[in-house]
Amino acid sequence: MFDRLAEDAQTLYAELLMLLLARENQRQWSHLAGTFTFKSIAGGEYVYFQYSDPGGRKRQFSIGPRTKAVDAAIATYQEGREQHVGETLPIDRLAQLLQPAGIATFPHAVARVVRALSDAGVFRLGGVLVGSYAFAAIGNTIGVRWPAAAWRTQDVDVAGHLQLATPALEADVPKALDSLQMGFVPVPQLDPRHPSTSFKVRGNQLRLDLITPGADKDTGPIFIPRFKAAAAPIKFLSLLMDEAQPAAAVDGGATLVAVPSPARFALHKLLVSQSRSVVQQTKSAKDLHQAAVLLEVLAEDRPEDLRRTAKRFGALGPTVTRKLLRALAAIDKRWPDARGGTAIVRPLLDR
Repeated sequence: MFDRLAEDAQTLYAELLMLLLARENQRQWSHLAGTFTFKSIAGGEYVYFQYSDPGGRKRQFSIGPRTKAVDAAIATYQEGREQHVGETLPIDRLAQLLQPAGIATFPHAVARVVRALSDAGVFRLGGVLVGSYAFAAIGNTIGVRWPAAAWRTQDVDVAGHLQLATPALEADVPKALDSLQMGFVPVPQLDPRHPSTSFKVRGNQLRLDLITPGADKDTGPIFIPRFKAAAAPIKFLSLLMDEAQPAAAVDGGATLVAVPSPARFALHKLLVSQSRSVVQQTKSAKDLHQAAVLLEVLAEDRPEDLRRTAKRFGALGPTVTRKLLRALAAIDKRWPDARGGTAIVRPLLDR
């Protein structure tokens, strides 16, 4: 049900991911593209930093009076900027080489959104890309090409942990989307008292959903202070988010994102497929399809990951294990190539 990426493509992707991680670890303010301007005000000289947001709108913010310390900071910025450009060129070159090699690439509009979220710090602050685009990125990471029908979508799902300790840095998700000037608007909730957890582009299918781990007692959206936005609570989502790993979202360039581990993604898809309502039957089928191809790959390449993850999901009790076993039975009937994976997982649940 899947094809292996050529060894050269896997090598190029690994190199791309390494470069993205190195750049992220060295991120500093010189990574911001812009220029310094000087203005004479009331006989003094003042410094401003001018830049363009992702939508092309020019913005300025004041640095303060021009001093030797400010001049030194400007010189440091310019040196760092040259270094950053030098780091970006090989990343872009590798991304362009990977496109004809058959890896899954993100559509331009989706890539712009993901890049804006990354630049806003969403993934550094614990945000995790989930859903079909995460599935596509996971495939690239483990060196396989998925059937197109298993992952093509217009949704971008972002999951963020709700934590009590708010980091010093904050990621303003609504502001990041607004800066793109793509026409993102909040999607109203059925209950007008609840804040929106989704953003949609006018006249377009592109949509961003914010979700967060929830419990049975959670009946409405949960505000995430770090992201300055509300998210829909989803039961068992923490199972998917634990052990998140880095991945590259590739288009004409590449963006570092966080995605779930392959084994957790597979078992969570099994669970979700049996938790959807009847009107979401099409999504349930896609859940099972994605779980099936992942089980097939992991049974060959990383069976121990499946065993370890199945034990953790199985520890949640009979309600969860019954759903997982039903999903495994459905996969055995529809995707027999995945039986190697279902045979690994089933004994650890059927106790």
